[in-house]
Amino acid sequence: MQPNPAPDGPRSPARRPTIKDIARRAGVSESAVSFALNGRPGVSERTRERVRRVAEQAGWRPSTAARALSGEGAATVGLVLARPARTLGVEPFFLRLISGVQQVLAERRLGLLFQVVEDVEAECAVYRHWWAEHRVDGVLMVDPRADDPRPGVLESLGLPGVVIGGEACGPGLSAVRADDAGAMAEVVGHLHGLGHRRIGHVAGLPGLAHTERRIASLRAEAGRRGLAVRSLTTDYSDAEGAAATRRLLAGEPRPTALVYDNDVLAAAGVAEAAGQGLAVPRELSLVSWEDSALCRMVHPWLTALARDPMDFGDRAARELTRLLDGAASRTARLPLPRLTVRESTGPPEPE
Repeated sequence: MQPNPAPDGPRSPARRPTIKDIARRAGVSESAVSFALNGRPGVSERTRERVRRVAEQAGWRPSTAARALSGEGAATVGLVLARPARTLGVEPFFLRLISGVQQVLAERRLGLLFQVVEDVEAECAVYRHWWAEHRVDGVLMVDPRADDPRPGVLESLGLPGVVIGGEACGPGLSAVRADDAGAMAEVVGHLHGLGHRRIGHVAGLPGLAHTERRIASLRAEAGRRGLAVRSLTTDYSDAEGAAATRRLLAGEPRPTALVYDNDVLAAAGVAEAAGQGLAVPRELSLVSWEDSALCRMVHPWLTALARDPMDFGDRAARELTRLLDGAASRTARLPLPRLTVRESTGPPEPE
């Protein structure tokens, strides 16, 4: 009787194909493979196509570490968020923004390196660290501020970047910007047309460029239309949204409409109004700057500006890949978001 065969031992990990493997299969030298795969002169187009075809069939991919050491890039872009980490779980905007970014990066086989830090100074330190270690080929910069040091740091490092929500500010730095002033004018125009003359504004983080633009636009529209307005800044959380709502509603005379800088703040405002026994929209109209499923999960459904954060992320990532491909920097402007009118806005009660 033959003995049972010994059980199979642990399998060896699959070996990645190398340039030497590609050269042997394509019948060319290793240097010819390197020239062909890196787009360098020195081989014919026929050889270049044959090498690329063999490499694709073999499942060959360039080593990120090797590309960095040779100066050919890291095949990765970076995104640093200088915000309190506790606020990220309650605001869906950034998750949807990153989803849009990731769609474009996946098309280009680029990775995304994401880091959360406490402040802008720490963010600048991360950029210097990434540059020194060849960790990223470019960055996406969010939350532009007045007197922002980050563009200067990126420019000094020669690190391409896209400022999301700002303006192009030098060679290698593009921007993708929304029309915050135009959007606020649209919201105020809607409320003014309904008869509202006292409007409160629950804004986002102080010091951010888009927060300041929205506050300034609200004041400008108020001056032009003869309205009374007041803005309060928050950290975008539901807790601060509720607290700011209480402060605004405690004013005399009470505002008849409130505008919120995101959907989380607006949903907190709905709950606070209900807690105070105020009927929406008969006694208080509410508008959300961001539209999402959350705006349709509260009662009444919220009037909101319909803009897609995924599209914002898509445009920003495409602008960055343009820069990485050698294009000139520019400012790309997004279309004016459309105001979707729902049950949370209506004429105020006669006084």
